[in-house]
Amino acid sequence: QVQLVESGGGLVQPGGSLRLSCKVSGIRLDYRAVGWFRQAPGKEREAVLCINGRDERTYWEHSAKGRFTISRDNAENTVYLQMNTLKPEDTAIYYCAVDFYSACRDDLEYWGQGTQVTVSP
Repeated sequence: QVQLVESGGGLVQPGGSLRLSCKVSGIRLDYRAVGWFRQAPGKEREAVLCINGRDERTYWEHSAKGRFTISRDNAENTVYLQMNTLKPEDTAIYYCAVDFYSACRDDLEYWGQGTQVTVSP
């Protein structure tokens, strides 16, 4: 059974930083696409960043606008999202996702339950 457990969310002031983690079990991350998504209240789910499992290229960087960085540790089977210079509009539930295949896409196969990120003074 594949499980993804996000952690690291919380309340942070504008301009602050957070590092989200996503521990994956039941499937190895090697050569698989891994991504972060978010959903703000009243809005549709939005792709944040994704790493292609074959060439390790990062996709959807326009969404992160240089403030976020995705990384993964295949040995630990964990995916990270480093978020800097946070803004109130970054407030959302953040989800990590993993696919069986290497290509990044909006509907990756396996999803975590999400972690709340709130950016407020």
